[in-house]
Amino acid sequence: MTTPDQHASVRYLVDDVQAAVDFYTIHLGFTLQTSAAPAFADVVRGPLRLLLSGPASSGARATPDDATTAGGNRIHLSVDDLDAEIDRLRRAGLSFRSDVVSGPGGRQILLTDPAGNLIELFQPAHRPGPRTPTAP
Repeated sequence: MTTPDQHASVRYLVDDVQAAVDFYTIHLGFTLQTSAAPAFADVVRGPLRLLLSGPASSGARATPDDATTAGGNRIHLSVDDLDAEIDRLRRAGLSFRSDVVSGPGGRQILLTDPAGNLIELFQPAHRPGPRTPTAP
């Protein structure tokens, strides 16, 4: 088992490793850590290490045939200003898989990477801080 200070890793199966690396590093602020393209690369953002496995990677080959469809799960990235992120990404030519959804916890929208994997951009609802008692 890894120690709590190590990255949490998620594997996404992609059909074009370099296109996925470009997408995550250019548009979502990830940093390239390792590249063995066209088989594999990993990118990092904060505590998240995203493993990008192309068809020739061992990670992709270990996946059962009935579990190869992208989009069953999604990574969740918190943003400070969802509307500004949507505008920035649309100006870059990216499209979204959903409209903005609002709920008690905040607002979110789904974006897809070049292989169809989902990314949830999430802006938490403003939560007021604890009330400070006033002096008598």
